[in-house]
Amino acid sequence: MRDEAVRHLRCPHCSDTMTRDGSALRCGSGHSFDVARQGYVNLLRGAPKFHADTAEMVATRDDFLAAGHYAPIAGSLAALARETAPEGGGAGCVVDIGGGTGYYHARVMSEFADAEGVLLDISKFATRRAARAHLRISAVVADAWDGLPFGDRAASVVLNVFAPRNPAELRRILRPEGVLLVVTPQSDHLGELVDALGLLRVGEQKEERLADRFAAHFTEVARERVRCTMALDHKALSQLVRMGPNAWHQEGDQLEQRIARLPEPCDVTLAVTLTAYRPLA
Repeated sequence: MRDEAVRHLRCPHCSDTMTRDGSALRCGSGHSFDVARQGYVNLLRGAPKFHADTAEMVATRDDFLAAGHYAPIAGSLAALARETAPEGGGAGCVVDIGGGTGYYHARVMSEFADAEGVLLDISKFATRRAARAHLRISAVVADAWDGLPFGDRAASVVLNVFAPRNPAELRRILRPEGVLLVVTPQSDHLGELVDALGLLRVGEQKEERLADRFAAHFTEVARERVRCTMALDHKALSQLVRMGPNAWHQEGDQLEQRIARLPEPCDVTLAVTLTAYRPLA
């Protein structure tokens, strides 16, 4: 946890500013939060509303991403951040909401030599890895559905990649000239695997629903689509299913049996939309 990042954070209980005091963060009202030896700080206010990713899910995702299967997403996101960020992104901080292991955040941070990064995720196992993803990323355990533990207008860039989103809170923490970058799956993302492996379906109207939710707080300024075909062996297919929400809906032995019936390698569609938003005045 970097001292430079602490100034952007706020106490989750009273919204007061916090300072570093040895191995803890403290606010003026006396609330204290220990910085774990792995480098992250836990700012959860209570029990989270949804399941946090397990250690196994996080390790699986780390391996899958490290193999470069989703590199086209990371590269396109970094390029869009560079094109849309105010003043190079360095005047505030680059915040990643639901950032997991920090894979996408680290790629974006490489575009901004002077930016400070703060990643938020509900999983302590994810934030342990995120704290090591980049020298200028600090990791925080917090619930994206709850009030975000950041000061008003703290961020110049906010990332939201396959993650929960609260438009009102995202608007609050973003500077007036800042940019919010959202990555969402298209309806045919991983389409070859939906029936074959019993995956969750992406709704046909997902992009329209997202636009409706954001309309009261943001205006869209750019949209890009990333589409390619991944050639995945059976190990990568298993990782892809076990690293995310589909893991909660699978039986291990049954999944492996289904994967064994697929060709190797298996061609799988990667199809996502990147949308850039500015906050409304």
